[in-house]
Amino acid sequence: MYLGIDIGTSGVKAVLVNEVGAILATAARELALSHPQPLWSEQDPDAWVAAAIGAVDDLAATHPRDVAGVRGIGLSGQMHGATLLGADGRPLRPAILWNDGRSHAECVELERRCPSLHAIAGNLAMPGFTAPKLLWVARHEPNIFERVAKVLLPKAYVRYRLTGEMAEDMSDAAGTLWLDVGRRSWSTELLKATGLDLHHMPRLVEGSAASAVLAPEFAQRWGMAKDVVVAGGAGDNAASAIGLGAIAPGDAFLSLGTSGVVFRVTDRFAPAPASAVHAFCHALPGLWHQMGVMLSAAASLAWLAGVMEVPAAALLAPLGERVDGPSPVKFLPYLDGERTPHNDAAASGAFVGLRAATGRSQIVQAVLEGVAFAARDNLAALSAAGGAIAELDLVGGGSRSALWAQICADVLGIAVHRVEEGEVGAALGAARLGRLAATGDDPAQICTRPRRLASFEPRATAASAYDEAYRRWRELYPALKETT
Repeated sequence: MYLGIDIGTSGVKAVLVNEVGAILATAARELALSHPQPLWSEQDPDAWVAAAIGAVDDLAATHPRDVAGVRGIGLSGQMHGATLLGADGRPLRPAILWNDGRSHAECVELERRCPSLHAIAGNLAMPGFTAPKLLWVARHEPNIFERVAKVLLPKAYVRYRLTGEMAEDMSDAAGTLWLDVGRRSWSTELLKATGLDLHHMPRLVEGSAASAVLAPEFAQRWGMAKDVVVAGGAGDNAASAIGLGAIAPGDAFLSLGTSGVVFRVTDRFAPAPASAVHAFCHALPGLWHQMGVMLSAAASLAWLAGVMEVPAAALLAPLGERVDGPSPVKFLPYLDGERTPHNDAAASGAFVGLRAATGRSQIVQAVLEGVAFAARDNLAALSAAGGAIAELDLVGGGSRSALWAQICADVLGIAVHRVEEGEVGAALGAARLGRLAATGDDPAQICTRPRRLASFEPRATAASAYDEAYRRWRELYPALKETT
């Protein structure tokens, strides 16, 4: 048996996987976000730990014999979050998350301090990344910065609490702007630019390698053996790739989670910072990946559901499983700023084209289309950086909607496939990494592709209409940017 734990933004998921790779059980615990000021996004690191422990407690309560047989554990997690620990190993402040936009000025400063940043880290300095957050803390909270002994990412903090070891995998570390991504090692030059050194960093491991052993108190709590291995794990998107079997160069998928991602596996470090494409290490040795990232994907629909005080499923139901063409309303999904292709933490969302006759369904459809248009921006950026992508598997919470899948196919102009277990891809990928660390199995034998549940092809008439709608939608960001 193998256990995968995904430390997400809105919640923690845990999955129990058996020897043939089937998911036996899942458990989840919700997490709360804090936005104490505009552009700020924070969480309590100990809430991640409590949720992770609680989720495994739930599995142990319902499947005690299976949980007792766990041999390996893998962790995946939201990337970039700055978790600052003092000398006593306790958090000094709430973690600053991936969708926090406060450090725009520090990004400019970091690029000034380190002209070789793009070549080493393979990415632009963006407020979501970890390094600019530390510059912000040094400038605005110097008393805290002076006390920082270690900087961990979210899943690394959970690992530390579960094992007592501070370690990080290559895929997650690549999102800090402190990693030499091509060499898969910490960069002393990049660390120095933010006033840090190697002593502030956890040790690095590959995602499929053993990083630690589960602490005795948790092994006893869950009835496990004393030698349960905890894998290096992966950042959430690299873990989703492992869950999808995306481990060969050219494999690609679209994630409609809280954020949205177009992801492609590469066999080499292939940075493309000019188009705000991310270039990171993959969770397996010798592989890398490129990503286009939008900060509000399924989060946009969740926001609308919250504003309208109607469950998201109830918002979608009246539209059915397909629409004939674009909504007359246009939506910019930049509720938390945007990364690819704009790199603009201050970008804001907008509805355009509202009329007195506009109905709720047209607004809901506009939100789905706005996210799909942003995905098309990402697809275009990745195609320019490394060639065309012919098809995409669809994962994340948004993958539940056949309507959204068809809209994505029509907007992107390529086939989109809903896959089995698409909603728990990151946790499944983490469990697979836990297995690889515990057994040394061949990744090609373990990281297989899930069964495709449905395929959505672009419809000629709808795709043509969406081409024109996308052209008009692309004009909105620069026009609104001048007025805000």
